[in-house]
Amino acid sequence: MDWRQFVMNLDALDPTAVENAFLHLGAASVTLTDAGDDPVLEPGPGETPLWSSTQITGLFPGDADLAAFVAALRTELGVDELPDHRVETLQDRAWEREWLKDFGAMRFGQRLWICPTGQEVENEDAVIVHLDPGLAFGTGTHPTTALCLEWLDGLCLENRSMLDYGCGSGVLAIAALKLGCASAVGMDIDPQAVTATRQNAENNAVAANLAVFGSADAISGQFDVVIANILAGPLVQFADSITSHLSKDGMLALSGVLCEQADEVLMTYEPWIDFEEPVFREQDGQTWSRLTGRKR
Repeated sequence: MDWRQFVMNLDALDPTAVENAFLHLGAASVTLTDAGDDPVLEPGPGETPLWSSTQITGLFPGDADLAAFVAALRTELGVDELPDHRVETLQDRAWEREWLKDFGAMRFGQRLWICPTGQEVENEDAVIVHLDPGLAFGTGTHPTTALCLEWLDGLCLENRSMLDYGCGSGVLAIAALKLGCASAVGMDIDPQAVTATRQNAENNAVAANLAVFGSADAISGQFDVVIANILAGPLVQFADSITSHLSKDGMLALSGVLCEQADEVLMTYEPWIDFEEPVFREQDGQTWSRLTGRKR
């Protein structure tokens, strides 16, 4: 079955009211996207920020009467005219696998590979994490995730413990276990990240060695390796918590930090950590950093 999508600028309309109206009037799904070039880089905990120019897209069956939908939407929103909008026709296809056109197996360091489900790597030494884009951030395509995966690949992790502070999809904790860690803990305040990490761990047969929590208060003990691939603000805010879980001589990696934020993060952690030289990587006009060191 073909599908059609109704795409509309929100302008001054209330996003929640419009989203509810779309769903009430028969949309199979609703998506909010950036209609301009205004990235939201660092929301606060619990926030769901929107862009200054936001676009809403509703997906409808191909035989839906979108003229009637427009009339009903005007009535439900109490407006005479809708903001700029358009209708697009989508040919039916396996949408859940569409991303595979742009996302294949990726290597990080010498041995570590991130592969979509159903793909394999013809290398007998390959350490493979199977991962599909889903509920939570983290497939290796973002430079901060790539930097952390490369760092993990270069460590000797046999029989060590690892904490992934802000685990997202769980890719870093799962990779650490595949590379030899005896046990790992993943923590993320986003419930979707907790769900995604547990499912990805099951898919990679490491769930028995990975505990996943939705709060930092649930973490106990210290770890040989701690990675926090979040953002500069939370890294500074939770420095005490992050370092308290790192054992003496333990290895720390901080990422999600823009190059212009690196000095502030380094200064915050300096009382506990002897840092190596930062590693920087540029992508899409932004330069990200990875900060690594050992606890005194």
